Amino acid sequence: MPEQKIVVIPDGKICDYIDGKFRDDTPEEYVRQTIEKRLVNEHKYVPSQVKIEYTLQVGSNKPRADIVIWDKDTAEQTQGNIKLIIECKKETVDANNAKDGIGQLKSYMSVCPNCEWGMWTNSIQKFVFHKGTDEAGNIVFMDYNDIPSADGNLEDVNRPTRKSLKNASDDNLLFVFKTCHNHIYVNDGLQKQPAFFELLKLIFCKIEDERNTPKNPLEFYTTSEERSNPDGQLTVKKRISKIFDRVKKRHGKIFEANDELKLTPRSLAYIVAELQRYSLLNTNIDIKGKAYEEIVGANLRGDRGEFFTPRNVMKMTVEMINPKVEERVADTSCGTGGFIVNAMTHVISQIEQDFVSEYGAKKDWDPNINNMFLNKISEIAGTYFFGFDINPDLVKATKMNMVMNNDGSGNILQTNSLLPPHEWSDEFKTRLADALGIDKSDIRSYNTLEFFDVIVTNPPFGSKIPIKDTNILEQFDLAHVWQKNKKTGVWTMTKKLQSSVPPEILFIERCTQFLKPGGRMGIVLPDSILGSPGLGYIREWLIRNHRIVASIDLHQDTFQPRNGTQTSVLFLQKKTQAQKDKEEKSGQMSDYNIFMAMVEKIGHDKRGNPIFKRDKEGNEILVPDTNNNLRMDMTGDGSITVAHEQKVKVEDDQTPEVPAIFTEWKVQEGLPW
Repeated sequence: MPEQKIVVIPDGKICDYIDGKFRDDTPEEYVRQTIEKRLVNEHKYVPSQVKIEYTLQVGSNKPRADIVIWDKDTAEQTQGNIKLIIECKKETVDANNAKDGIGQLKSYMSVCPNCEWGMWTNSIQKFVFHKGTDEAGNIVFMDYNDIPSADGNLEDVNRPTRKSLKNASDDNLLFVFKTCHNHIYVNDGLQKQPAFFELLKLIFCKIEDERNTPKNPLEFYTTSEERSNPDGQLTVKKRISKIFDRVKKRHGKIFEANDELKLTPRSLAYIVAELQRYSLLNTNIDIKGKAYEEIVGANLRGDRGEFFTPRNVMKMTVEMINPKVEERVADTSCGTGGFIVNAMTHVISQIEQDFVSEYGAKKDWDPNINNMFLNKISEIAGTYFFGFDINPDLVKATKMNMVMNNDGSGNILQTNSLLPPHEWSDEFKTRLADALGIDKSDIRSYNTLEFFDVIVTNPPFGSKIPIKDTNILEQFDLAHVWQKNKKTGVWTMTKKLQSSVPPEILFIERCTQFLKPGGRMGIVLPDSILGSPGLGYIREWLIRNHRIVASIDLHQDTFQPRNGTQTSVLFLQKKTQAQKDKEEKSGQMSDYNIFMAMVEKIGHDKRGNPIFKRDKEGNEILVPDTNNNLRMDMTGDGSITVAHEQKVKVEDDQTPEVPAIFTEWKVQEGLPW
């Protein structure tokens, strides 16, 4: 094997996934590269079958088709025996565009006599055509669900089996979600949020169908024939409605008994066709999370200071806080559920390691061991993970996120967690008490909330949403007026309440109230709390009640493009009463080291565009793809050979480096978690 080398990529260029050539980094190219990855990783076409920017002869013109594909055993790759043509456009190009729309694709297919298939996409619209001839010998184009895979099996295109379901790769699931949502928004006259929830219902139906008894064939499907005519579309809606009836029974806390699928039969059949080929249960959690949280954020972002945490920051925080098996974990402002899903995934990986140690490699587990593993995950997810949010739409969205990632949706609850506990709804207290295994009467006041071992959260923050209700404020030390002794610099709390307090300050104390003594917290906070002279009383309160374990200063663009607030992640461990009593008796705070780091590179710029690593001359670099290290190709006799290594850009992001350094430091400090 030749030595792996880093390849320098010129500024403004990308390296093509199929042929390795440098091309201009444009919106159209982003669409094409995503489709290319799907062709190789999902449809199993080998690169030697595919050509990029292939020149066609169309009359006297010589346009270049974006992607063309031949059969694997084609001896001579010519225009005459092209099997499939794909045209990729940027989002702003409409399918009906006279120059670059589906008409262009059909013209290309028409001049290629053996071209049976074509696809046109702009990432939010997708059209697939199967070319044939009518009785008069005229060329006709039939709408189809999808292009065939390399094996040419059309049955799986129309009705996938459990074995034929594909795991989504790269951004393809995000493409599908955006395409589906856009179709509903444009064709059904629904606003963004109602359109999102109709899509949500169908995602639930898809997962319910995958979870159904393996002996039962999949029912979440539409054939191309059904999708193409009104009677067939009605048949699809009836079939999916039966699945939705099961969804409502399983998820009675999410959907009302009288809920129904509101999409037109035509739109419903379209969405089913887009989703049916994927396994939403088995697709990689990061791919699912990125797709889901991006589509949720685009549609449910509210006006309560909700700025959803980037996935890399959530992952860093969870790895550093290191939740263990059978520790209760909560997010008191769960948003789309990213922190909880990351924490649950972290714990599941520990369970998997234990099973591998006991039973060997996962691929060798028999059905009984695999069922034991799945049952353990279900138990952990449903017992030890909790999420609260004031926004009922986000609660529903978080439950969906949990359902896509090993369930656990039962403990995602809607409430204003800053309210005095006696004002929480009876339903919330009942469900929380049942999940915690305690009596509902034990949830009485802010002094009786020490339920959780770990909290990871990003509370809503901002001066535009202050808390002024005295019933809420009187629960918190940090809602009182504090005075600073000019000689000693010590802050003292008075009995007087402030007139209003930003919510993030109250959430710090509420999270502490929720923590068991010795419990730990990772919380995203504005830097003003950690540095503003006038807020010194908060830092004094933090030191009195916690061990300050770590502070990670995040880059100013972390929450861009929507919020430019400078933030940090603060890691705290709640002191026991004995520790506080000892310090009070001695008159001295315990002396300890604090881990501090600055994340100077967050992986994107202030517009939200990704930033990639560069060499000393400022050129972006490519490195071997560790997720798919070697691209395999077929020789003429059918044997497999290595064509060349796939190489990828690397996001310039320092967050993955922090947990490992922190772990070493933690060991030196004697912190056992």
